[in-house]
Amino acid sequence: MRIALFITCFNDTMFPGTGRAVVDVLERLGHQVDFPQEQTCCGQMHFNTGYRPDAVPLVERFARVFGEYDAVVTPSASCAGMVRHGHPVLAEEHGGPDLAQRVAEVTPRVFEFTEFLTDVLGVTDVGAYFPHRVAYHPTCHSLRGLRLGDRPMELLRAVGGIELVDLQAADSCCGFGGTFAVKNAETSGAMLADKTAAVRGSGAEVLCAADNSCLMHIGGGLSRQDAPVRTMHLAEILAATEGSGR
Repeated sequence: MRIALFITCFNDTMFPGTGRAVVDVLERLGHQVDFPQEQTCCGQMHFNTGYRPDAVPLVERFARVFGEYDAVVTPSASCAGMVRHGHPVLAEEHGGPDLAQRVAEVTPRVFEFTEFLTDVLGVTDVGAYFPHRVAYHPTCHSLRGLRLGDRPMELLRAVGGIELVDLQAADSCCGFGGTFAVKNAETSGAMLADKTAAVRGSGAEVLCAADNSCLMHIGGGLSRQDAPVRTMHLAEILAATEGSGR
């Protein structure tokens, strides 16, 4: 199986360690992962703010760069959702039949990291060891867009040494939503306050999620409160072998 990592522009710029963690896990499981150098933004920012025609060249690039792979794996439920649901819309609206066909061929092979592990590889225990108290925040795109359900928790439950703690109102939005946090700062801030209170009340040492954008937002709120909670992408926990002797 030819596997490509779609790291996303956000992760590549601000959280490159998450991409390395994805590769570490997949290589541990015996798979080789390619990193196509021509990849760039999926166009979600353009799509969500009404600049749909401007996103079409990004859709074309994605279909060209990743079209030859059997699986395209990304550590972003948000961007996976954009490719699978937004790219067909853009191709149909502005791209013409040729682009629509190429998009239709590649999008079924695009997977968020946890669904690739559980649904495609059939794996829940990836050999991770992480002896910390961890809470999981199901981001809106993972929960409602991709409907990942219990997949991330299945993977976390198999991590050695971990103590999973409940997060009150876990399915409530953190308030980020990309430009929503900028255009509706007061509402976003109120939602963030509720989320950080729940995180602090959980007793977790670490908060994880399938989207670094949400973790950045929540982590910023926790940092400003001097809360003793760090944020980590789920892939980084699955890549950890801390103290296991591996």
